[in-house]
Amino acid sequence: MDRYTTRPIDKEEKDLISALKDVNPSNFKRPSKKAQSQLKRAAKAYIDKESKMNIRIASTELAQIKARAQREGLKYQTLVKSVLHRYVTGQLIDKSKSAV
Repeated sequence: MDRYTTRPIDKEEKDLISALKDVNPSNFKRPSKKAQSQLKRAAKAYIDKESKMNIRIASTELAQIKARAQREGLKYQTLVKSVLHRYVTGQLIDKSKSAV
């Protein structure tokens, strides 16, 4: 096995790899100019909806966030964004209150 060959992790990944072997990229058609334009506008509208934010945080807390993100297989910014999203949408559950 050379360094570019990897082993599938599980059955789902094996099935995905198997399914992709049957895909011929030359069968894909390029979207029409109109469709390309619509896709570009949709992407721009999505990107324009995001804003940057800077916060100050204790270095020990940032280290804990980075360690947690690494365990989850995420970038730490992605983890923070996910937690904030779950908080503002009411999906973040406080374990101390839910264990009643």
